[in-house]
Order: sequence, then C-alpha cells, then structure tokens
Amino acid sequence: MLLLLLGILFLHIAVLVLLFVSTIVSQWLVGNGHTTDLWQNCTTYASGAVQHCYSSSVSEWLQSVQATMILSVIFSVLSLFLFFCQLFTLTKGGRFYITGFFQILAGLCVMSAAAIYTVRHSEWHVNTEYSYGFAYILAWVAFPLALLSGIIYVILRKRE
Repeated sequence: MLLLLLGILFLHIAVLVLLFVSTIVSQWLVGNGHTTDLWQNCTTYASGAVQHCYSSSVSEWLQSVQATMILSVIFSVLSLFLFFCQLFTLTKGGRFYITGFFQILAGLCVMSAAAIYTVRHSEWHVNTEYSYGFAYILAWVAFPLALLSGIIYVILRKRE
C-alpha cells in the first residue's frame, strides 16, 4: 500500500511540475529568433541572449488561456493538499473523491487552455515560420496524466 501511495504521489507531483513549467516557461511558440508564451514575446540574438521582451497581446482568448492554466495549477495544488488531508482524516474504506475531482478539474483546465491556444494562435502570429515549443507540448502531456491521476484518486480506497 505504501508503494501505491508513493507512486500516486510521484505521479501527482510530476503533473504539478509539468503544469508549473508549461505555465511559466517562454516556449509555447518558437521560431525565427522569437519565443512566445502566455505572458510575453521575446526576441533573441543568434547567441541566445535575450534582446527584447514585450507583454503579450491583451486579446480575450489569450486571457482565457492564461486563466485556465493558472486554474489548472491551483486545482492541482489544492488536490495535493486535499490528498494529504484525506489521507489522515478519511475513514477506512473511504474513497478520495474530492481529491480526484479537483485533479480531474486541473486536467480539464489544462486541456481547455491548450485547445484554445491551438485554435487561436494563428490570430496572434500569422507567420508560418513558427512552431510549437516544448512548454506547449508539456501542457498537452500534463492533460492525460492529470486525468489519469484524478481517476486513480477516485478509484483508490483508504486502507489501514
């Protein structure tokens, strides 16, 4: 049982790290000396030094992506906190429904953010020389892992 709990905890922390990195790092869209994330657009020299960083546009769709990514991080942190609370207060045989619910919500939020960004990024950068960066890919990787983690929490029963 201890190995199962450690495995679930490791999966949850991995999802949390993926969500933090994909929300913070400036690599959602890359190409032609530019990197773009949810917060700013940066131009770099060939040597890799950052030349200019500007705030991202204030379009509504980008703000919704920012909000849902932040919500996914908040829900995942809340889920981890609730897991520890339920681990010590839940009765024998009880399930971690609340923890699983918030983790599934985190997965759905990151999926919504990445889907909106996928559909709408062409309005923001019409240049075809751009490609998706690793932070964007990490957001899509975090989605199924968060759902899997949430489903495991819902199925998991507490034993003594």
